[in-house]
Amino acid sequence: MKLPRRNFLHLAAGAAALPAVSRIAWAQTYPTLPVRIVASTAPGGLPDILARLIGPWLSGRLGQQFVVENRPGGGSNIGTEAVVRAPSDGYTLLLVSTMNAVNATLYDRLNFDFLRDIAPVAGIIRVPNVMVVHPSVPAKTVPEFIAYAKPNPGKINLGSPGIGTPPHVAGELFKMMAGVDLVHVPYRGGGPVMTDLLGGQVHVLFGSTSLTIEQIRAGKLRPLAMTTATRWEGLPDIPTVNDLVSGYEASSFVGLGAPKKTSAEIIDTLNKEINAAFADPTMKARLADLSGTVLAGSPADFG
Repeated sequence: MKLPRRNFLHLAAGAAALPAVSRIAWAQTYPTLPVRIVASTAPGGLPDILARLIGPWLSGRLGQQFVVENRPGGGSNIGTEAVVRAPSDGYTLLLVSTMNAVNATLYDRLNFDFLRDIAPVAGIIRVPNVMVVHPSVPAKTVPEFIAYAKPNPGKINLGSPGIGTPPHVAGELFKMMAGVDLVHVPYRGGGPVMTDLLGGQVHVLFGSTSLTIEQIRAGKLRPLAMTTATRWEGLPDIPTVNDLVSGYEASSFVGLGAPKKTSAEIIDTLNKEINAAFADPTMKARLADLSGTVLAGSPADFG
């Protein structure tokens, strides 16, 4: 049986269009199953907090549960590797954080190459750190702290949520640039280090504003300086470390990533919905409570 030429051309054109139509239709129905968001830190940290904000938002927008799974350990490498090894189908996502950038140089050998193996989806927030001290420390400014620390080498404890965390790296940068000898005391997460800082077991912390602001406002911790290049509107009277130690700058960021080869359609869907959150008044207020700056933009911007 011979097909008329016109019918044949219609069939050929339809067949050629099928792959594109199938991809678009599949992306429009994504997700059809619950989605895991892996936060590679303990509960209570900034990535975990943001995962629990973004997860319900995406659930409401896309009609499937976005479930947060905490996979701490190995300086966030355990959770990151779990996502690297997951199928590239959009059902396992990673809360990307500053730790992923730090670990690229902190560890001599990793079982993955972060920039190669994780695809950027969307930036969420950048948060300044603040240098805070226990009230027992007799310093109200950074110069006073340096003057106190130099004649007391090894006697002042620098707390952090763990080795390689942004507060740890920010503290080590300060030690190097200010020429002071502080004893690093790593903890397992932000909650435990805050407990001991409030109790006076450690004396100084370069913590995120989301971790420290309530205790600062309650007068339980003394802020000395912001770690960002410019002052933060939440504590407008507090100078930057850079004002006093030239060239110093540090901050923390969080965004969303996916396994490499995740389709552009899925990534664009997630990016669009996350950016929509930044225009929602309730979500904007909740992100503002975390004392950060929203990182809106495309996947390429976050990359």
